[in-house]
Amino acid sequence: MITFISAIIILILGYFIYGKFVESVFGIDDSKPTPAVEMEDGVDYIPMSWPRIFLIQFLNIAGLGPIFGAVAGALWGPAAFLWIVFGCIFAGATHDFLSGYLSMKHKGTSASEIVGIYLGDSIKKVMRVFTVVLLILVGVVFVTGPAGLLANLTKPDKSFWVVAIIVYYILATILPVDKLIGKIYPLFGASLLIMAFGIAGGLVVKGYNIPEITLSNLNPKGTPIFPFLFITIACGAISGFHATQSPLMARCVRKESEARRIFYGSMIAEGIIALIWAAAAMSFFGGTEGLATELAKGGPAVVVNTISSSLLGKVGGFLALLGVVACPITSGDTAFRSARLTIADSINYRQDTLMKRFSIAIPLFAVGIALTFINFTVIWRYFSWANQTLAMMVLWAGASYLAKEGKLHWIATIPATFMTVVTTAYILQAKEGLKLASSISNVVGIVVGIAILGLFLFKVNKNNKNKIAA
Repeated sequence: MITFISAIIILILGYFIYGKFVESVFGIDDSKPTPAVEMEDGVDYIPMSWPRIFLIQFLNIAGLGPIFGAVAGALWGPAAFLWIVFGCIFAGATHDFLSGYLSMKHKGTSASEIVGIYLGDSIKKVMRVFTVVLLILVGVVFVTGPAGLLANLTKPDKSFWVVAIIVYYILATILPVDKLIGKIYPLFGASLLIMAFGIAGGLVVKGYNIPEITLSNLNPKGTPIFPFLFITIACGAISGFHATQSPLMARCVRKESEARRIFYGSMIAEGIIALIWAAAAMSFFGGTEGLATELAKGGPAVVVNTISSSLLGKVGGFLALLGVVACPITSGDTAFRSARLTIADSINYRQDTLMKRFSIAIPLFAVGIALTFINFTVIWRYFSWANQTLAMMVLWAGASYLAKEGKLHWIATIPATFMTVVTTAYILQAKEGLKLASSISNVVGIVVGIAILGLFLFKVNKNNKNKIAA
């Protein structure tokens, strides 16, 4: 229990101390008009209050990520606490802040365009495709998953719910951001927070034995902590998907000084959610072996429903349903909206009229609907790796920006290097990768990370010399 409470306190302190430091490194200037003010169009660029944006951003990036990922990551034991806390403060929240800040700096542009600006046109072209494919995958899976759950709970079949969810997605993708998303997201975001704090209270009041910190690998299958834990727990520590969502709200922020509250703050809030669910998963079933047994019955959804119903009664069961069904839907809709904006940004196609938005949205949904008939079991295995690879790319873009501005780039360079090592090592040894031995893949991952870091520092040093010469 001491470890758990300490972890939450450290996360909160991280927001006030390190978050403020990150903000000071980037620099804040409220005299500069934000895209929401300068480019207001009544559709995507709409000034909104920061508490409202915070809740929307929180739900955009959270969904089921910090719940399901944390539950699965809890199989490794309290080592998951360390990754959530320090990953969130030094990597995830920094990543979210820089992706939101840089989007604001460049008129609310999408993540792929930001990466291209600071890492080059070749990488930008790859990132455009990479990002849109990733977003469509998120959107489609967050159609079929909730539809299946709703079919089990109601009379209409899965096909009915697929159609209903897609209709909602289309509306959320093309309507002005304040008409649908801006109205219902704060409610769902608040529900997610209430559910998490209710779970935390239940653990404390009922005296569950939350394990104290240990670096031992408690995974019943013996799966190595590195790099698998760092891929399994993405949302709650660091997630590239967040970089695709930050531009949505970067177009609504009224002044730069609100960016830390919205982007860094929402990631810290997600980290707290992840900590609570990791603690619940570790303690509720008597340890990681009991958790593994429960996960085998039906995955994280079963674990979440069992814990919620037991600790919170009927109210908990309702909130669990709300979370398991509504949260993925509210990540899927913004995934499609982000895909629309990413494509529009890449071809400089204004989205000020309904027909222009439809012209991009219709082909997107045609692809999405076609993909709902495909089994995603194999394809989706690559999502976690792709997600963390995107985070790594955005961090390198942030590091490049800071270096060019003569600012402390290490706040982005260090987590970028670490995530380079993680993603490289993972794809080399995972079953969906090359299946190499960890003794080989981990060494190669470290070598690749150091090599890219060396190349980055070489270019930084070269640019600095050119500036001095000029």
